Amino acid sequence: MSTGLGILIMMNNYLHDVATALLFASGIVMLIIMKKFDGSSSPETAEYFLKIYRSISRLALFSLIWIIVGGIPRTIFYKEFEWANAAGKGQIAALIVKHIIAFAAVGSGAVVWMKIHRKIENVRKQYMTK
Repeated sequence: MSTGLGILIMMNNYLHDVATALLFASGIVMLIIMKKFDGSSSPETAEYFLKIYRSISRLALFSLIWIIVGGIPRTIFYKEFEWANAAGKGQIAALIVKHIIAFAAVGSGAVVWMKIHRKIENVRKQYMTK
């Protein structure tokens, strides 16, 4: 494998981990913002809240797309870049824990975003009729 391709794969793996954390963190941030939003707020406040939601949800969607697309080369080169490195240093258990945490972050991030979407639909219904 060329040095350039190796660097690209390593950068992809790093950005894949960042996207995983970003999906989860953006959902938590949106939940915090939602808790501060008062259901009896003015239409202007609701409009501002929905704009924030649109921005943060775009970031989450980009993260999810990167997780899926970036996961393809990561899977293809997994043995060469992650498994071999961890096995050579006796860190298989750490690699397993890392993957459990990553799967949990993506799964819980997806669940959080589904809950957020349902609540946003309620806000839209409430303020679109006013």
